[in-house]
Amino acid sequence: MTRFPIRPLLALATLLALAGCATVPMESPQEDAKGKQFNPPAPDRGSLYIFRRGFMGATVAIPVTIAGGMQTQLAQNTWVWLEGAPATIDIKCTGSDGGADMAVNVGPGEMRFVEVAFRPGLMGGRCAVTEVPAAEGRAAVLAGQRAVGP
Repeated sequence: MTRFPIRPLLALATLLALAGCATVPMESPQEDAKGKQFNPPAPDRGSLYIFRRGFMGATVAIPVTIAGGMQTQLAQNTWVWLEGAPATIDIKCTGSDGGADMAVNVGPGEMRFVEVAFRPGLMGGRCAVTEVPAAEGRAAVLAGQRAVGP
């Protein structure tokens, strides 16, 4: 009986999966570290982190539009950070099978966290936008890298 070598195939599959991961422009290590400090915004400002985590849809970068005009893309385990005047901020993502959007109210002195996630679809994928608790958002940001944002 001939045995089929499993280990080399698993190694090859892992390498192919990693080679197929989407990439986006990244911030410098200094900017990444700055965002991971989670310094509270000034009382007259608000802070918003938008992140993507996990391996679902790793080969696809998700386009994200913020406040109706600023644009960025998120690959797996990446995040962006915005700080500015308190406002209701619209966040929209798009996928080949559909997109999603939500408005997040960032008040004075507040720090909010929003996840953009890939969801499998019939012809490719769609995306979802969800606000998450601060502890969950901080953990995702700490585990990821800062992408170039708006």
